[in-house]
Amino acid sequence: MDMKQIKALLQEFDASTLSKLKIIQDSFSIELEKNVGVVAAPVVAAPAPEVVPVALEAAVSVAPAVSGDVIVSPMVGTFYVAPSPDSAPFVKVGDRIKKGQVIAILEAMKIMNELEAEFDCEILSVLVSDGQAVEYDMPLFSVKKL
Repeated sequence: MDMKQIKALLQEFDASTLSKLKIIQDSFSIELEKNVGVVAAPVVAAPAPEVVPVALEAAVSVAPAVSGDVIVSPMVGTFYVAPSPDSAPFVKVGDRIKKGQVIAILEAMKIMNELEAEFDCEILSVLVSDGQAVEYDMPLFSVKKL
């Protein structure tokens, strides 16, 4: 292979979805490999503190700070208080809950997952709203263990 062919091969390899290529021809051999999965993060200058957007400040304060006993989300998903929009909520403030009782639904990847209480408790407050997106380990209910 001459240099023109090698350059053309490099361009074709770079444009392809291949991650490795090895060619052996008579006494010539070449082996190419891409670094897949390693992505360089762009360098971005941090904005001055007085330029922080209001939307960013609101997003930071979405997760309420809660002390005491809480029931947290075991997964990322959408939180629902009832089995359907027409149904009554599984629990409300003041309800006494038994271990294993369904207290909400978490939808993840179009699958409705029932969230069950892991211990006997009384619901003190619901910390997220119906239909809200929740993160892993995000507090959902403030409770008092019984």
